Amino acid sequence: MKSTNTSYWICQIAGWGAYSFGVGMTIGVMEIGWKPVVVIGYLLFFLYSIGLTHLLRREIRRRGWTSLPVTRALVRLACSVILIAAVQSALVVAVYSAIEGQLGPWGQWTSIASMFIGLLVIGGVWTTLYMTITAMRQTREARRNETQLKLAASNAELRALEAQLNPHFLFNCLNSIRGMIVEDPPQAQDMITRLANILRYALQKDRRHTVSLASEMEAVSDYLALESIRFEDRLRIHLEVDEGARQSQIPPMLLQTLVENAIKHGVEEFPSGGDLFIRASTNGGALRIEVENPGQLVEPRGDSMQIGLSNARERLRIIYGEGASLELSALHEGRVTATILIPAAA
Repeated sequence: MKSTNTSYWICQIAGWGAYSFGVGMTIGVMEIGWKPVVVIGYLLFFLYSIGLTHLLRREIRRRGWTSLPVTRALVRLACSVILIAAVQSALVVAVYSAIEGQLGPWGQWTSIASMFIGLLVIGGVWTTLYMTITAMRQTREARRNETQLKLAASNAELRALEAQLNPHFLFNCLNSIRGMIVEDPPQAQDMITRLANILRYALQKDRRHTVSLASEMEAVSDYLALESIRFEDRLRIHLEVDEGARQSQIPPMLLQTLVENAIKHGVEEFPSGGDLFIRASTNGGALRIEVENPGQLVEPRGDSMQIGLSNARERLRIIYGEGASLELSALHEGRVTATILIPAAA
């Protein structure tokens, strides 16, 4: 607001100064010569013209003329310009008469009419410029506010989606540990330590919307270590992660969600378990992640798998737009692959 007011006053002084001392005084000197009345008259004209147009600006803002229908706004502005031109004309004649003691060049109505018409034009130009600049500024502010509202809504939606992950993830881990407490207490202690590491990661990730794939892989490794104790040799893990992909940014808990689903709805469904592949690579800055597991594609059942995948897709959309995707596809020999594509940073 301070910057806007400063620009306004600079424009007021520069505009009326140029007209008063550049145009008006030059014409006055050419017509009646270099007299004190010319200097004093246009100095006063400069001051009261600024004052009159400033009053008009105050009325425009106070009465909200910029938000009125076009016809109603034009009528009010036209009346204001006519009134200001009339006051300016009267003041010009009054100042000249007071200093010179006579009407001089303003003794004829045609001269006054010509001056009045000229001031009408100047007033119309001032009003047009002010309304145009104000409309442009309001449009920019509206767009900026709309962008800020969209960003705030996206952040709120993203926070809500991220908050859904912790309970889903925690209950799965606790179920894994519960079976080990009686059977093998030392292993159960190790599992709790790993779970603490994962929960620490899950809590820290709330501070940001993306993390490096390397950080995500650490949490996934702890989770897989927990599940390996539970599944023993039924879970066979294969990691194929390029070094160049490890610094790529992804939404936190995204890969974790896919790995959980791959185990719960893939490996766990088979008595003999199965092979779990995690692949990650980059091409031209774009990141591709694949999680492959045994199983079949089935219709959505509204369970935690569908919730987790819907959540993941929404977070990808909010952060990366339509360029990111998460798709499930069936492979030959009864295997399913979840593929994440994240576009290169702009």
